[in-house]
Amino acid sequence: MSDTNITQKLEQYHEYFTIKHVLNVNLLPVEAGFTVPTSEQLITHMPYAFRMAGELAELETRALRPLRHLGDHARELAEFLNHQSKKIDLMMSYILHQQDDQDNRYSTTEFGGAGLTVTSNKEMLPGGIYQLKIFLEEEAAAVFCYAEAILCEPLDEDQFKIAFIYNSIREQDQELLVRASLHLQTKHLKSRTDKIE
Repeated sequence: MSDTNITQKLEQYHEYFTIKHVLNVNLLPVEAGFTVPTSEQLITHMPYAFRMAGELAELETRALRPLRHLGDHARELAEFLNHQSKKIDLMMSYILHQQDDQDNRYSTTEFGGAGLTVTSNKEMLPGGIYQLKIFLEEEAAAVFCYAEAILCEPLDEDQFKIAFIYNSIREQDQELLVRASLHLQTKHLKSRTDKIE
């Protein structure tokens, strides 16, 4: 991969807000010659649990949207539906965590809407394509996508910092990652404000 190409991909990585936060992520290198699916084809590569979680989240959003226009009349109904939604989120979180493979687990140092960074004791060369499963505990959700390693820097003798950019991800999953990073930022700011007061 040329330096110009790497520079462009790093710029693309930084187009979205990123937050320093630890998430569990599974990284699995794909075989040589693998053709990365388009975001439309991605669904056929996706484990069923990830497809089901995405559909449930979409249904939940559509179901709650009309209640916003009913005002005070729907407050109790909305509260009931939010509790039901929370129960479904907890169940989905449990199901998605069954997809977490300890042998391929890494921890992020930061993530955002364009990519993420992990530390590893293995070198992962720029240009390598990986299948990712990103587990968002705070959101009771997970994302399945493909990403490309765009940076591999040594941190010390046996640790590397590796940055990935998503190159095949569903739009709703990218939005979920953006929302999750902003929710975490809001939590951090609120926590900081509470400590000052």
